[in-house]
Amino acid sequence: MPVLILQIFLFPIFANALMNTWVNSRQTLALQDVAGQLGSAVQQLYFSLNHASIPSGTVTYSPGLPPFIESSYYTGHATLSSNTGTGSNPSFLQLTVTLVGTSNSVTTTVIMGSNALWQQSTFMSNSTNACITAQKLANGTILLYFGG
Repeated sequence: MPVLILQIFLFPIFANALMNTWVNSRQTLALQDVAGQLGSAVQQLYFSLNHASIPSGTVTYSPGLPPFIESSYYTGHATLSSNTGTGSNPSFLQLTVTLVGTSNSVTTTVIMGSNALWQQSTFMSNSTNACITAQKLANGTILLYFGG
């Protein structure tokens, strides 16, 4: 009888722990997909404008990502590393996407050129105006940031 009572208490605890692990893994995979798509979109915008034949101007791109992952919205933040030296040394954009209300967060790195600038901004998935903006300046510098 004591073994049966022990099983009644242990089974729900074990099942709950197993489900939490499965849910966290599923959310992390969804966040990795979003971070990869956001990083790819930023990099494509940068490389699209980074050519001498492209005049100064602004491009805004809506990545078409889902606004929620399992009923929670997510945010994106990025930081551009300062490149060392001058010339064609690359810069690295570190993009972190976090599922709000959970501890799930993923980071990806995007390679940019030495003429890239990142304006501190936040990507809000539940915003109707969530976008990525790239602005090519007259001196060839490309300023990137999240909009919306």
